[in-house]
Amino acid sequence: MNKVYGRILLLTLFILVISGVVIYSTVDINTIRNLHVFQPWSVALAILAITIGLILDGTRLMHLVKISGERITLKQSVQVVFGNYFLAMLGPGAAAGAIAQIMFLQKAGIPAGKAAVLAMVRTIVSILFLACCLPFVFLHDAGILPGVSNDVMVAVGSGILLLMVLLVYGIRYNACDYMAVRISRRISSHNVRRKFLNVYRDSKTGIQMLVKSPTSLIRVFFESGLSLIFIYMVVPCLMLGLGAEVDWLTVMGRMMFLNILLYFSPTPGGSGIAEGGFVLLFSNSVPAGTVGILAVAWRFIAEYLPFFVGLYYSITVLGKDILHKSIEETET
Repeated sequence: MNKVYGRILLLTLFILVISGVVIYSTVDINTIRNLHVFQPWSVALAILAITIGLILDGTRLMHLVKISGERITLKQSVQVVFGNYFLAMLGPGAAAGAIAQIMFLQKAGIPAGKAAVLAMVRTIVSILFLACCLPFVFLHDAGILPGVSNDVMVAVGSGILLLMVLLVYGIRYNACDYMAVRISRRISSHNVRRKFLNVYRDSKTGIQMLVKSPTSLIRVFFESGLSLIFIYMVVPCLMLGLGAEVDWLTVMGRMMFLNILLYFSPTPGGSGIAEGGFVLLFSNSVPAGTVGILAVAWRFIAEYLPFFVGLYYSITVLGKDILHKSIEETET
């Protein structure tokens, strides 16, 4: 257990250091004056937005489980969602969070094989929704990346979406099997090769499961999008509290762009990358000297609060030993 608490302590220190650096590097003489007009109601509005988003995340998982022929309650589904936030902060990228999802789903009575597939599908659907939005985000927002033209960004977004559609189609109709085997043979590490093949197998099973229920697939897809939209609404809600003029389409588009990058972040929960990206994208959208504080407030409400709720559920639902087991899983 000392290893587990040590990992949590290191994560806490890392977050504090990152938050301190972000705030220190963005504070100026205008900070106090601009923060003086901050309205506390915007925090309540932001918490309400993420609460709705997380509940919708839970309901879409319930519908995914139903597609697989199983059943879970909303309470169990929400526990899976919070468990994902907890372990995702202790490991890089989306893979660590998938381990927590599988454990919570198994605790809810879902077989291990289906639990792994459902965790994979949940991530795929979210990324697919964001990929579908990217071309429109780049078309609307020409300045999302300084120095890169709007035409290039639209082409990149369209290319990513086309690639994802082709991958889904190829996996669905077994066209990618040969390529997956060829790639696996080039991986020297046995553990990495095994993980790659497991991810491909679960993705294939999940995609095939979804396409068999097109009506349910459409419902889950739009429910995923609605969930993400409410979660990203934390940022414009906080901006309103600073008295900023909020361009909702631009802000939400930039949040989609930032968060699709965080799915592939090598740092725990995207820490560091999320704050730095936020400052880069929104420094000109809020009153002077407040972007760093806003970045930390966003991360606290959207990531750290769910993390601690997930920690509580992990201990009360899965037991204290599961924390040690989850850490071992992220390292193997």
